Amino acid sequence: MPADVDAPDKVAYGLTFHQLAIVAAGGLLFYAAWRALHDVVPAPVLIGAAVVLGGLVIGLALGRRDGLSMDVWLLHAIRHTRTPRSLSNASVAADTGTPDWVETPTGRRMPLPAPLRLPADAIDDDGEISLGDARAAIIGTTTVNLALRTPAEQAALIEGWGRWLNSLSTPTQIVVSAQPVDLASHSRALAAAVDAQPHPRLGEACADHAEFLGDLAARRDPLRRQVLVVTRTAAGERAHAARRRADDTVRALSGLGVTPRVLDGAAVTAALAGAADAYRPPQPGRLAAPDAVITAAPPTRRTRSQS
Repeated sequence: MPADVDAPDKVAYGLTFHQLAIVAAGGLLFYAAWRALHDVVPAPVLIGAAVVLGGLVIGLALGRRDGLSMDVWLLHAIRHTRTPRSLSNASVAADTGTPDWVETPTGRRMPLPAPLRLPADAIDDDGEISLGDARAAIIGTTTVNLALRTPAEQAALIEGWGRWLNSLSTPTQIVVSAQPVDLASHSRALAAAVDAQPHPRLGEACADHAEFLGDLAARRDPLRRQVLVVTRTAAGERAHAARRRADDTVRALSGLGVTPRVLDGAAVTAALAGAADAYRPPQPGRLAAPDAVITAAPPTRRTRSQS
């Protein structure tokens, strides 16, 4: 059995049906141009154009980038260039057009924000994400260094990883990202806690560590690796199937030497916000959990003392 079971079948000359369709379309295009221009344009010019067109067609059919075929990659590139950069969650249900009080820019340097349409409808307190008819859950996990393990341990970890992959029956997404670490705020917090230490030696150690973190933040751009595993329900499954599948994933990954955990509502909100803007991750405590009741303390009244 081949390792890549999803690889497309080779139809002829080592090419897939998709690649043969691209080559055939290029051949038909050149044939139509030859029939229309062979009486007007000299033959050497048409042959030179055929060589250029053949190179482009072969590159489009056989080229790959970022794991995608070149035609699919170019299609995504065109969509990316035409996609608005500014999105707004106002008037998502129906596009009513530009309000009367907004002056529509004449040039293309200041485009208006487009409606923001997210696949997620809501996030529960237990971390389940509502995706319309389906639901999903997110597991956050650490990593393991195979280079520090013996060959027998490496084989056991790879075998356990393979068993978990073979047990998947629904679409599962693994996201590995690098996010910046704000060491400057940690340095300031440690510097502010120097005087609160119970012993002078602890204060000195706290000050030295704060200075080290501040120097590291000034000289380098530290990053941390984040690994998220997203599980979702299949069609016709119950509402809490995503959470149950996430718990099964945690039990399966625990035997690989990592520390996985199912994210709750606040952690899922922070993870999605960090994925939307990795360079400005949300600060803990500033975002409320979905469907959370936000209350404020009643204002204190000051009474004027009478003398």
